Amino acid sequence: MNSGIQNKVVVITGASSGLGAETARHLAKQGAKLVLAARREDKLKSVAAEVEAAGAEVLIKQTDVTDKAQVQALIDAAVDKFGRVDVLINNAGLMAIAPISERKVDEWEAMLDINVKGVLYGIAAALPVFEKQQSGHFINISSVAGLKVFSPGGSVYSGTKFAVSAISEGLRHEVGEHIRTTTISPGAVDSELKYGSSHEESSAAVQEFYKSAIPSDSVARAIIYAIEQPADVDINDIVLRPTSQEF
Repeated sequence: MNSGIQNKVVVITGASSGLGAETARHLAKQGAKLVLAARREDKLKSVAAEVEAAGAEVLIKQTDVTDKAQVQALIDAAVDKFGRVDVLINNAGLMAIAPISERKVDEWEAMLDINVKGVLYGIAAALPVFEKQQSGHFINISSVAGLKVFSPGGSVYSGTKFAVSAISEGLRHEVGEHIRTTTISPGAVDSELKYGSSHEESSAAVQEFYKSAIPSDSVARAIIYAIEQPADVDINDIVLRPTSQEF
């Protein structure tokens, strides 16, 4: 067991698959107490069964991060069960790639609601807990698309991930004396994110791009590294991508 993680209470959104589920598996092996959230309760139960088999205490909470009240209920449930929250991983995300000229306004709004407002709702719910504890750790999943605009077709998605990076950096400045903030910016990582595009041509391009994707556990290991540091060490930014990915 890693003493930097053992018995820490970690809340993960988007935990039913991909990066969230894989991170839960890794944290279970390190002795973390897990609170897993996602919209698909059946898949949450499956992930929970895996991590319980690895010896972890786990709570699942069906949660839509676009609903502020549900995110607040998630954090409240974590505190009710475990007495505290040590880490919030804002992982839920949507990548709907399409040219702006296609005017997929509903998808723009969905990305803003999940990728930006969902992160803000998580921060709003967890911050009072962290302030009361005088400790806590926000881990916000951004993207390399939050460092350089993913083009063609990724303007709005990149906009949401630039926002996550900016919010995370501002949050670090504002609350950083006792509370840590980490931004994880992955490149092509194998997950369900690649299936978010309804635009046929863009979807085909994304599928081709993701043929060189690295496994989800690449991100999980980066998250483990950030969490396991001593309390006076704040890993602020981690960028990772396939070796073969140029941007």
